[in-house]
Amino acid sequence: MKVGLIITKSVGSAVQRHRVARRLRHVAREVVKDLENAGSSAHVVIRALPSSRDATSARLERQLRCGLRRACQVAGARQ
Repeated sequence: MKVGLIITKSVGSAVQRHRVARRLRHVAREVVKDLENAGSSAHVVIRALPSSRDATSARLERQLRCGLRRACQVAGARQ
C-alpha cells in the first residue's frame, strides 16, 4: 500500500506543516499495517485540513481510520 500526503499552506507555517506531516506519517504507518493485514492493496492520499495542526495524534488516527472505513464502504458499494 502506498500513502501520499497533501499538506497545503493553509495548514500553517512551514514548521507547522512539517509537524503535521511527521505526525500523519507516524499515524498512517500503524493504520497501513492494519489494512495490509486485512488484504488491502490500495493507494491512499491524505489531505490535511487546517484544523489538523492543533489535533492530537490520537485524534488524527481516529479520523484517518474513520475516513478510510468510509472510503472502503463507498468503494465496496460501487463494485
